[in-house]
Amino acid sequence: MRLAYETLTIGPMGNNVYFLVDEDTQECVIIDPSFLPETQLDLIKENGWKLRQIWITHGHFDHTAGAKAISEAFDTPIPIAIHPESFKSAKEIPSGGMFGVRIDEIPRVDIPLVHGMWLGIDPQSDEKVVEVRDVSGHNPGSVIFYCPELKVAMVGDAIFKDSIGRTDLPGSNHHLLLKNIREQIYSLPEDTVLLPGHMGATTVGYEKRFNPFVRG
Repeated sequence: MRLAYETLTIGPMGNNVYFLVDEDTQECVIIDPSFLPETQLDLIKENGWKLRQIWITHGHFDHTAGAKAISEAFDTPIPIAIHPESFKSAKEIPSGGMFGVRIDEIPRVDIPLVHGMWLGIDPQSDEKVVEVRDVSGHNPGSVIFYCPELKVAMVGDAIFKDSIGRTDLPGSNHHLLLKNIREQIYSLPEDTVLLPGHMGATTVGYEKRFNPFVRG
């Protein structure tokens, strides 16, 4: 297995959509499918990738807007993986309404994410390549996807370069987010590249030294 990832920045909020790809089989996972699902499907088709799963870091609308359309674009719907608490929060407190945005709801949870579980590109495969870590705080049930082989972690809106996710939204918890950043993100190797849901990448080492909101 030869893993690689690609980033597509898309939509009015500059969302980063990530694709984790097995270059040997061309199987892939899409992480946080945002707006303009057809653009994301076109990229998958152009690269000859075979989409196997949809992984969602948290239930805010800009990270889930394309989940339903992308899942149902195939004869057999693509399974959706999300933490049950994040799915519940998205249903009970739809974040799109706060911004006057109407989107398709996440249709279902096919793979309930749990802290500490490992995922493969193909959900049926015994070869697991990504660790799920719970970083609740920005949103209930927020998770990151840590890939040791690539030394990257897709962190959603938990942390950004020199910043952290908002904690003034319904269901957020500032102290819990800081605790989880310290315990679940800062505990990764310092050269781990953090790939956030918006803006550019950073590293664990950089944030531990310079992030003004969290001190390791």
